[in-house]
Amino acid sequence: MAFLQARKVYRGYQKPKHFDRNLVVIGAGSAGLVSAYIAATVKASVTLIEKGEMGGDCLNTGCVPSKALLSAAKAAAQIREAGKSGIETTPPRVDWEKVKLHVRTAIATIAPVDSQERFEGLGCTVIREHAKFAAPDTIISPSTRVKARRIVIATGSRAFIPPIEGLAKIPYLTNETLFDLPDFPEHLVILGGGPIGMEMAQAFVRLGAKVTVIEMDKALGRSDRAHAEIAIETLRAEGVTILEGYKATKVEQEGQTIRIHTEPKDGAAWIVEGSHLLVAVGRQTVFDGMDLEKGDVDHDRKGILVGDTLRSRSNRRVWALGDAAGREQFTHIAGWHASVFARRAFFKQRTTADSLPVPAVTYTSPEIAQLGLTEAEARKQHGDDITTPSFRFEESDRAIAEADTEGEVKLIVRKGKLLGASIIGKDAGDLIQLVSVAMSNGLGVKELTHFISPYPTRAEGVKRAANAHYADVVFGKSAKRLVGLLQRIP
Repeated sequence: MAFLQARKVYRGYQKPKHFDRNLVVIGAGSAGLVSAYIAATVKASVTLIEKGEMGGDCLNTGCVPSKALLSAAKAAAQIREAGKSGIETTPPRVDWEKVKLHVRTAIATIAPVDSQERFEGLGCTVIREHAKFAAPDTIISPSTRVKARRIVIATGSRAFIPPIEGLAKIPYLTNETLFDLPDFPEHLVILGGGPIGMEMAQAFVRLGAKVTVIEMDKALGRSDRAHAEIAIETLRAEGVTILEGYKATKVEQEGQTIRIHTEPKDGAAWIVEGSHLLVAVGRQTVFDGMDLEKGDVDHDRKGILVGDTLRSRSNRRVWALGDAAGREQFTHIAGWHASVFARRAFFKQRTTADSLPVPAVTYTSPEIAQLGLTEAEARKQHGDDITTPSFRFEESDRAIAEADTEGEVKLIVRKGKLLGASIIGKDAGDLIQLVSVAMSNGLGVKELTHFISPYPTRAEGVKRAANAHYADVVFGKSAKRLVGLLQRIP
């Protein structure tokens, strides 16, 4: 009897017999919306609380506007490069107001899918207020108090602002303000050479701005090094100044000029002057005013402390999804986390957050797509017990026909097992999905050779990289001897 009683008590808190709602979701970004949608579809009672814009960062200030801006910039670049195909054009004229309209139109077109009206139509109660914990099972807002069986924290992240002297006094930009700039920047200085910084660097230089990127370490440092260098050199060739190994130490403004003082790891210090400053050095999770302590929810600077099930280690009724979980920070991961939550909470499946490999794409031109281990990571774990079969697009008939042969497909293989892949080149983010399907379903490199790829396509490159793994087996001396013997058989 004492044992049964103890099970009802959780860290000194008596489990209530009644809940107002089956699920409360805090945050209407990708993870929160998918969670609420699945729960409402299976007829769970759902309250969705969001103090900001429906759709979160991805729709309003992240993925959608950045890709729309990149699309406009790519159009300008294609006009400049049309002469390579025998098409004579005049230099493009960029209308910043119309470019911003293009960005806003993309957001507005997608917005109804994430709207309050849609989710209320699904049966969710949607509250547009700030939410916080009042108890381990209770969430309150200025107008609501709700007791929940399950609570999902999907509050996302925002740009991390580093403690650089003088930065707080400067009207710096982040992804939340970049796409609404009233005037097009004459010289955009970007702190951070990660995917966001490099994507925006290429976008703005193609639209006509002068651009300088300041990166403390290596630009695109999480990508395959050889592939990252190809992208970096492409941006430099287009006019982007990239300072690697430089730390910004002080920021000041004089008139309309913003001045960034830097210290290098090696060499001479630089003082970079620009008209605008974009801070893109990383993200930090958002838990402002949520009173997580009252909810008995342990967390650190990265996010809620969770295991691979995404449940809070300190309060088992709480789940953290997306950026709030302190893991990979991608929109597609947020959606996957919501799937993990729904499978475990409603269907009692044993899916975990780590059960599938995570793809990542940097949407520069050329794109860089990464899945699983990089070559460097694989060699660190397995030494020389790996192979890296590859296929360069300069051998692709489709790439040759399009006069766009930069890049390659590289597979990371150990004893026939796919450990990872990196693709750089046009449409790399689409091509990596072939490898993602294989790895996610336990298929090896052999299976990537066993399908018919239509000709001519860039996707042939994945199959041909896989074929390269077996080149010695098929065309080596042993194979030639075997074929010679077999030919003697009548």
